[in-house]
Amino acid sequence: MRAVEFAEFGGPDVLQVQEVEVPEPGPDDVRVAVRCAGVNPADGKLRAGVMGNPTLPHRPGLELSGAVDAAGAAAGFRVGDEVFGWARGGAYAERALTGVLTRKPAELSWQDAGSLPVAGEAALRGLRLLHVQRGDVLLVHGAGGVVGSLATQLAATRGARILGTCGAHDDDYVRSLGATPVRYGPGLVERVRRVTPWVDAVLDAAGAGVLGDSTVLRGSTERIITLADPAADEHGVVFSGGKPGDRTTGVLTDLAEQVVAGRLVLRHARSYPLTDAARAHRDSETGGHSGKLTLDVS
Repeated sequence: MRAVEFAEFGGPDVLQVQEVEVPEPGPDDVRVAVRCAGVNPADGKLRAGVMGNPTLPHRPGLELSGAVDAAGAAAGFRVGDEVFGWARGGAYAERALTGVLTRKPAELSWQDAGSLPVAGEAALRGLRLLHVQRGDVLLVHGAGGVVGSLATQLAATRGARILGTCGAHDDDYVRSLGATPVRYGPGLVERVRRVTPWVDAVLDAAGAGVLGDSTVLRGSTERIITLADPAADEHGVVFSGGKPGDRTTGVLTDLAEQVVAGRLVLRHARSYPLTDAARAHRDSETGGHSGKLTLDVS
């Protein structure tokens, strides 16, 4: 089968399409014929050697959707089941073993399903850690991004009042999600205070040096979570990168139900064939796109 791997750390060009052995599932394992694999910033950081310490060669890809094509006797799935979830051993491949997964509703597209696990779990986790509830004034940094836009929509369903930092090109989009757009950059504190005199909680999904302003707006370091800024300790706020126990079938089911019900809409930027994984990584790192990048493996 074909898979994308890297044998050395470096730029996107170290990603190479290889012919590799098809992985065999164990008694509790599920193997999926991949339809869609999500492309995430973490994939590029692993490839560049700036996050984690993966064994080389390494196959990227944290999330996927597809159909079960082999399953262990104790796995609880049958061949042909349409599923989505987190990959184990890399999703950039025609076949992949999975970690936590669940059945895909028929109404959920392959592309949406392959895009939900990583960003959706992060958004839900941030809101849970902040205890966002009805009536809260929530500031979301990076509200036009993939994680930020999901967090904004999920917070809106909880009855929060949301301000979302974004660029001018995303004003209408952020407004459509149920938030008041606020321009990021110098002067942010004053712009936010022209909209509201206080902020109850802050979720940073951008990691763009906004934590100092966030503590000023909150008046403390409480109820500020960053999902993206490693400088959290310098500001005395919480960094949440997630842990394996956060990845549950309940999270996947919740996200899928909200998409099917129309309460949660994913913004897609572009899908690439598996052979263009290096291009997807270049585009991810250079920006200039709005929405989720995916690999179409089918």
